Amino acid sequence: MLREPRTPWPAWIDEPPRRAPLLDGASAAVTFIGHATFLIQTQTANILTDPIYSERAGPLNLFGPRRVRPPAIRFDDLPPISTVLLSHNHYDHCDLRTLRRLATRFDPNVITPLGNAGLARSAGIRRVEELDWWDDAKTSPLPITLTPARHFSARTPFDRNRALWGGFMLKVGGARLYFAGDSAYGPFFRDIRRRLGPIDLALLPIGAYEPRWFMHVVHMNPAEAVQAHVDLEAAESIGMHFGTFQMTMEGIDAPVTALEEARREKQIPAERFRTLPFGESVRLR
Repeated sequence: MLREPRTPWPAWIDEPPRRAPLLDGASAAVTFIGHATFLIQTQTANILTDPIYSERAGPLNLFGPRRVRPPAIRFDDLPPISTVLLSHNHYDHCDLRTLRRLATRFDPNVITPLGNAGLARSAGIRRVEELDWWDDAKTSPLPITLTPARHFSARTPFDRNRALWGGFMLKVGGARLYFAGDSAYGPFFRDIRRRLGPIDLALLPIGAYEPRWFMHVVHMNPAEAVQAHVDLEAAESIGMHFGTFQMTMEGIDAPVTALEEARREKQIPAERFRTLPFGESVRLR
């Protein structure tokens, strides 16, 4: 893979920060902060998914891909966070520096797959609930279920697959919101729909997929994300995991372009599966 040609990315895209939106009577507002980080505001709790505010996605903030966009909402502008969803332990999804800042400022509860509690506690998180696939959280103010994913876990060369990975289904009022975390395509998307019911909004990864011979077992490409959207029978899907860190070979705009092409091929209307500009929100009524 290191010999594969990399499409150059911009060194930095300077975008002004945004403010967290008002709910305005909605049951939830979902704001794209960047990569796989979303702010989910509800009437009862504010949730962050896979939060990363560090400059690099790697050890000690010295190694790994460098951020090319700032977080769309500044850390100091976050509303009170009661719950953090950690899908797995990779550096671009489980950032210890960010968890330390969250622990100091908000003391949130962390919900994560099996085997990740020790890592979260090492960042100062006091309250952690581990789940297996299909388990329901018992410590969340909202109903949350851990769902399967096709991926892997590792923080070092010596701990591969010693912790679990997954996605999350949340019930917000009368709506269901699905956060896929990191995943390759698999038949479990149909199982999620069958077991957990209709999905109003799905947050699906569309980036970090080239070269396919190497990445197809851990990351969906946009065409596979569209098929996952179909399998889930989601009323609406939002693409994520793109445009923030160059993890793989494709260009910065390639995931969005490929998503548009795949959506047209499946004759899915643009409003059914789209990407949000960084800092933009979608509301669930």
